[in-house]
Amino acid sequence: MIPGGGQPNMQQLLQQAQKMQQDLAAAQQELAETDVEGSAGGGLVKATVSGSGELKGLVIDPKAVDPEDTETLADLVLAAVRDANTAAQELQQQKLGPLAQGLGGMPGLPF
Repeated sequence: MIPGGGQPNMQQLLQQAQKMQQDLAAAQQELAETDVEGSAGGGLVKATVSGSGELKGLVIDPKAVDPEDTETLADLVLAAVRDANTAAQELQQQKLGPLAQGLGGMPGLPF
């Protein structure tokens, strides 16, 4: 119940929604500009992704390259990218989780 028994102030609700939308946009921008790293094979392969999950870089130590065994190298690359994406998802949860919870508490919003 709202104190006073009246309807929620629509202007106030709109202002709250607008601020949350601005906060969400700022957090998404921050994620896009933040790089996180993942690695595999004890650091032989390192992948860098943005906080929003875009692959930005891949470093392969020459020791990981065996022309006779490209499957292992491919597995290391996949593992490093997955590791980096996991780190990006954790960062997203840290940045966006509280905002999504705030939006979910607003009446009339589909969260």
